[in-house]
Formats: sequence, C-alpha cells, structure tokens
Amino acid sequence: MGDHVTIGPYSVIEANVTLGNNVTIGNHVTVCDNTSVGKDSRIFHSCSIGEIPQDLKFGGERTKTIIGERTTIREFVTINRGTDALGKTQLGADCLLMAYVHVAHDCVIGDNVIMANMATLGGHVEIGDWASLGGGVLVHQFTKVGKHAFIGGGFRVVQDVPPFILCAEEPLQFQGVNRVGLKRRGFSVEERSIIKNTYQIYFRSGLNRKEALTKIETNIPDSKYRNQIVEFIRSSERGII
Repeated sequence: MGDHVTIGPYSVIEANVTLGNNVTIGNHVTVCDNTSVGKDSRIFHSCSIGEIPQDLKFGGERTKTIIGERTTIREFVTINRGTDALGKTQLGADCLLMAYVHVAHDCVIGDNVIMANMATLGGHVEIGDWASLGGGVLVHQFTKVGKHAFIGGGFRVVQDVPPFILCAEEPLQFQGVNRVGLKRRGFSVEERSIIKNTYQIYFRSGLNRKEALTKIETNIPDSKYRNQIVEFIRSSERGII
C-alpha cells in the first residue's frame, strides 16, 4: 500500500494487491488477488474488483486486473480479471465508471473513458481513449469502440464503432461526428472537417466498404485522423456499425 490509503469498514483486500498513493476504498468492497490500483483512484462502496471471470473456460490461471491512476469506480461496479487469452483486464487513467457498470474478462479500456450507469462490457472488448458509453449500453464480446466515440444510452453494440462519431438507434447507426466532444478536446475546425468529410463518404455515399475507403484515400487529404479512421475500419473483424 502507498501513502495515505483509506479503506472503509468490512472491505477485503486479498493477497498480491497493490494500492497506489491516496487510493480511497469505500465500505464492503472486495479487491481480489493480483489487482493493482493506480494512485489517486477512488473505489466506492460494494464493488467487486478483480474477481475470477464469468467464463467457463477459465481454469484458474494466474491473471491480473489493472486500474489506472485517478480513476473513479462508483457503487456496485464489477470488474473481472483476465484469462489466458490476454492475461489481464485493464482500465486506463482518469476514467469514470458509474454505478452498476460491469467490465468482463480481458477488456482493455483506454484513458478518460466514461461508462454511465449499468453499461456492460462482454469479454475481450476494447474501448478507446475518451470514448463515452451511455447508461445501460450493452457491448458484445470482442467488439471495439474507437477513440472519442459517443454511444447513446440503452443501445446494443454488436459491431465495431469507429472513432470520433455519435451513434444511436436499434440496430446501432452512425448519427454524425462527435462535434461537441471534439471541440471541447481542442480539435481544430480543419481537423473536425476532415473527420466529417471522411465519414460522409464512408456512411453516406452508398459505396461498399472497399470502394468507400478507396475514395476516402483519393479525395481526403492525408492526415493522422483520416488514417486512424481508415486503419480502424480496415482492421475490424466484427464489421462496422
């Protein structure tokens, strides 16, 4: 344990746990074997952190749960450790997981991610930096959510969500670029325009995936954001919403 760690009544800290400086743990919390919690993080009452996976293939292998610095985990959150597949479940820094969120085994969550109440991740899900999931969002196993994406509350995610967009409806659909979020995070007008124009071709042109990506690379100026979008789509194994 680091300096100035606070642990509330009736909480259980198992073996091989590392708690960074200024970590606060509330009442009735269980922090399981092989878990590390970064400095200045807060875990509120009645959470279960690092318990074994809800996966019948899990054979008791020694795996980890890693919580980044300055991350806030609210009441009744459950986070399962990894399996042999990845060996860990990992949350980045400066995240907010609201009440009743569930993070399954082998998930990798980036920095500054927000998951609202009752958002649920299946196993092996990847969430990019600055992504936001609304309340009650259900994310299918092996699905990827790109950086700065925003998913409306109550919807199912069964295919990959590319970066920088808003999405909603059933089935989940592209609703536009996350303009407000990008503006708040310092994206310039030119950068937002490149992202918007890229997605206008991909989602609105009526072209198939291969044709749309070819047109994007031909018509949109080379930039890191255009390239991030193209690479995300090309590498998708579950398909794009």
